[in-house]
Amino acid sequence: MKEIVVISGKGGTGKTSLTSAFAALAENPVLADCDVDAADLHLILQPEVTCRTEFFSGNEAVVNQNKCSGCTLCGTICRFDAVTVEEGTVRIDAAACEGCGVCVAFCPEEAMEFPVRQCGEWYESKTRYGTMIHARLGIAAENSGKLVSLVRKEARRAASDSADFILVDGPPGTGCPVIASVTGADAVVVVTEPTLSGKHDLVRVMKLTAHFGIKTYVCVNKWDLNVENSRAIKELTALYGNTFLGMVPYSQEITKAQIAGQSIIEYGNDELKEKFTEIWNNLVKLTKGN
Repeated sequence: MKEIVVISGKGGTGKTSLTSAFAALAENPVLADCDVDAADLHLILQPEVTCRTEFFSGNEAVVNQNKCSGCTLCGTICRFDAVTVEEGTVRIDAAACEGCGVCVAFCPEEAMEFPVRQCGEWYESKTRYGTMIHARLGIAAENSGKLVSLVRKEARRAASDSADFILVDGPPGTGCPVIASVTGADAVVVVTEPTLSGKHDLVRVMKLTAHFGIKTYVCVNKWDLNVENSRAIKELTALYGNTFLGMVPYSQEITKAQIAGQSIIEYGNDELKEKFTEIWNNLVKLTKGN
């Protein structure tokens, strides 16, 4: 079983389009959407949720009004302006509270409670390609890295019986959610665009995967919009010791496929289907012996 994570330096480069195409081409995959802050793989795969589980992480302060004397010391020491006083009653703004616990530690009346915070939900679903594990982080909620790790853990559990691939639609950037998505993966596919910012973001991502020693492959989306930059990205990939996987031309058919809730493999554009199939076959061949 191989775990392949598709990431990018920024959003909107084509990660989900590539992941959904891989899902259509792979034999017996388990799918995971680790972009928990802004998940969209479900828009194409249209999953049927079979199991829904709450996700708890971190804490938030809550005032026990029966113990509170109204001294407002908590408001004085809170650095996040999360404490408000309304008509003499001390309250905590849940959106502003960072869960640091300083008010809990210093409240003279021990009136501050510190329950675990519900940050979102994760789901196990059925799709036309196989089992999918995905999640949704709550509004203004934190700990997305922990939720990403949970999604990957559940995907491995679902794949443990007979799956050949775990295909992960990862988050963009190089932050905590991305690190949680790629750590321990068998391979990373980086999707980039032939722009100056695309090259810059690609370097950042390749440095990240190099730090963790993960085999990295690069794919250029919309390569024909700037042939020179596409050529430069191919050279840059080799310079960093990674493998250039292939290029996808610009096409409005990809957007039309998304609107139709289909992968480009299903949508029926033969030229694009051939190109995505070639990229997938190259990836399978390259990862088979690793």
